[in-house]
Amino acid sequence: MSTYLLRRLLGMVAVLFVMSFVIYGLIGLMPGDPIDLMVMSNPGMTAADADRLRALHGLDQPLVTRYWHWLTAALHGDFGFSRVFARPTLEIIGPALWQTTKLVTLTLVISSVLSIALGVRAAIRPGGRFDTVLSFLAFAGISMPTFWLALLLILVFAVWLGWLPASGMGPSDATGIWAALQYLVLPVTTLVIAQVGGITRYARSSMIETLRMDFIRTARAKGAKERRVVFRHALPNALTPVVTVIGLRFGALFSGALITETMFAQRGLGKTIYDAILGNDFNLALVALLFATFATLVGNLLADLTYAWLDPRISAT
Repeated sequence: MSTYLLRRLLGMVAVLFVMSFVIYGLIGLMPGDPIDLMVMSNPGMTAADADRLRALHGLDQPLVTRYWHWLTAALHGDFGFSRVFARPTLEIIGPALWQTTKLVTLTLVISSVLSIALGVRAAIRPGGRFDTVLSFLAFAGISMPTFWLALLLILVFAVWLGWLPASGMGPSDATGIWAALQYLVLPVTTLVIAQVGGITRYARSSMIETLRMDFIRTARAKGAKERRVVFRHALPNALTPVVTVIGLRFGALFSGALITETMFAQRGLGKTIYDAILGNDFNLALVALLFATFATLVGNLLADLTYAWLDPRISAT
């Protein structure tokens, strides 16, 4: 196991290195640079002034040379400054990463438990009344636009009922669990509804396929109780493809929860990447995208380790 983890960690480092070069190269090939923005905002700046600023910041050097300087500084813990916020990028990404981590963790835990329970219940009697209603609700959740669902939840629970705040992240000096969690209820609910339908469909299909396998018939023929057949024999085998889906969505939510974070004024990683790109804050966008890539790799690693825990026949070697 230690050898496997070492190989995976080395692979993650290699992927981050390649992604940093690709992202840096794509950003560097985009037309314009921060100096051009300064020239546009300051008509009194001459071309000579712009050339001196480019030389001062190293923007007149080849792309590979600039990337090497950035990589060397990053390996020493210096990820540069944000042009929009005029602060070190890590000071911006740190709180955004923590906020997204809370959203993603709560969303995946709730949606995974709920989806697996509903999927198993529907798979026991496929085509029954519960299965039919669940399939309709799952497709409705998959088809529902996230921004419309967010607006509906705000209208009902914040405007009409007044139970929850419509948006925001709460005061920094808030005390008590509810004071901090009440700002997460609506965005987490939105993400859960958006995620649970798809995961439920995967769990149901995988469970139905597993229940039709020969070893399940053998267990039933030996007189095993139905509860033991479902939860001891079938469920661990059916969870393998479901874990794959959950692992992929773990990384996707880190940078893909943009609409939900925007609707509820949650400054997470997705919103930070979006604002950095709109503001031509290329350094912040680069570092934030690398953190999102790292989160995706961690999600895949956790999924692979879960395989070995669910099914001893799968060895992490």
